[in-house]
Amino acid sequence: MIHLIKYFLLTLAIPFLLYSQVIDVLEINGNSTFSDSEIESWAGIGKGTRLYSGILDTLESRIAYNLSLNGYFNPEFSGSNMEFYSDSQQVKVIMYVDEGGPSYIRNVVVTSNDSLCLKPFIPIFKFLQGQILDQTVIKDYINDALTKLENTGNPFAVFTISTIHFYYDSTDENHYADIYLNLETGLTSNIDKVEVQGSSSTKDYVIVRELRIEPGEPYSQEKIEEFPKRLNRLRFFEPVSTPQFYVDSDNKGVLVVNIKDRQTNNFDGIIGYIPPAGDVESGYITGLLNVSLRNLFGTGRAAAFRWRKIDRYSQELEFKYLEPWLFSFPLNLNAGFFQRQQDTTYVQRTLTGGLEYLATEDVSAAVFITSQSTIPTVREDTVFTVYNSTAFTTGVNLKIDTRDDPLAPTSGIFFNNFYDFSQKRINGPQEFITPETPTEINLQRFEVTLALFYQFFQRQVLAFKINGRELRGPFFEESDLYWLGGTQTLRGYREDQFRGNRVFWINLEYRLFLARRTYTYLFLDNGYYLRNAEERANIPKQEGYKIGYGFGLNLETAIGILGVSFALAKGNSFSDGLIHFDILNEF
Repeated sequence: MIHLIKYFLLTLAIPFLLYSQVIDVLEINGNSTFSDSEIESWAGIGKGTRLYSGILDTLESRIAYNLSLNGYFNPEFSGSNMEFYSDSQQVKVIMYVDEGGPSYIRNVVVTSNDSLCLKPFIPIFKFLQGQILDQTVIKDYINDALTKLENTGNPFAVFTISTIHFYYDSTDENHYADIYLNLETGLTSNIDKVEVQGSSSTKDYVIVRELRIEPGEPYSQEKIEEFPKRLNRLRFFEPVSTPQFYVDSDNKGVLVVNIKDRQTNNFDGIIGYIPPAGDVESGYITGLLNVSLRNLFGTGRAAAFRWRKIDRYSQELEFKYLEPWLFSFPLNLNAGFFQRQQDTTYVQRTLTGGLEYLATEDVSAAVFITSQSTIPTVREDTVFTVYNSTAFTTGVNLKIDTRDDPLAPTSGIFFNNFYDFSQKRINGPQEFITPETPTEINLQRFEVTLALFYQFFQRQVLAFKINGRELRGPFFEESDLYWLGGTQTLRGYREDQFRGNRVFWINLEYRLFLARRTYTYLFLDNGYYLRNAEERANIPKQEGYKIGYGFGLNLETAIGILGVSFALAKGNSFSDGLIHFDILNEF
């Protein structure tokens, strides 16, 4: 009786003793194909894991499962045991793992309810023959096949593994497997109609034409996943999600596009008053005014007005109009008027018209013509400023845009290449025209912009932009030159602080997204300008390389994307920093 009581008490004590023990070391022996670290990761235990009854069976099950995923279905575990330390509560677990030989795929048999649809995939699956039966590889083959089927009108296709037959061949002492696959293609689907939901102002045809869907075209998942990017480029909507697809009761394929309109008609501006510096002069008004109508009556048409008062004597005035898809063809008609009054030097007026061909959803090309006149300001003193001139310009433009969202891109590229040729005629003032003064001047402009966007972590994006501008000709006037400096080019410097016939600038930004179109960022700007010397006008060569850096915030608001940044020019102290404000131009 006493012996029975001792045995009973010992039996009760063993589980408690086990639960008080923890694993100190997991030792792997006998393996030859997979490393110790791989097998330890499969085991899923580490130092400090509490010991429990049946732990060896659990470890063997986990390791065997992972070996099977890699094509090893015949492992052996013999001699696995545990060593209990006599002076502590720690245990050493010793696993003996013989992976066994791999199972090779000998035959792949594929059947389907549609032999024509299956035919292209038979040679592909034949490539599996002779490979180790790795489940990940098989899944990749099946997923690739399903992707191709999705993009050729079979979104409901399903591959199933009917059975896998394992056997051992004593002639070469290898393990083999025959795989039997079956393909059910499901209903072949076309996109017969598009159903737009959520839009309160934009016409349905504006959305459909941007998708470029022909009624009855085969379903393509790859193409459907591109649709949000195309619609986001319109800048009429909140970020668009991937459309849904279903087959209605008449077996018609219906693509459902859910959108939410954003505010597209904006009025914004800022007005300031600069008081007089002394009794001699008066104060003046400065500021910026933007009126943007980007989706007139829900038709996709756009118009814009901009006024900017730079200083006491300088201001800009601009009108723009866009007529999209002219006569229902992929042609955009652009027209614009621009006038710049440059201090007490000149007034320049430019009238522009252009036709853009939308070759694909990512690529477009344009031709345009421009008429420009420059009128020097009448002065009491006879000092030369600029010539009275007229110019007629023709040009071409190539644009590639793969950005996922033009307002706040996280991926893609933007490339814009521009060339124009101007025939300029000097009309006066007569007192400054000499026999040596050319009255007919040919000018050429080359412009290029390349922007790259890359998301390297969630919500973190690197944005890199490089811009180059060059003007070529026998001589240049102030009104011909490019401007550099300010919000859009080189932050940390005043707006249009530098001028040159050759300029380039690089913007590098690290962006941290707080919302889909709101982000904070750090930036580094580099800029270069060159104005060639002109002996005739006694103008020396002017050249400079400038650096600006700082931080900023782009915030999505009801009036558009508002940008504000604090920037320092290289060598300046914090108190010399400039604050730049900007409303993103969405025309």
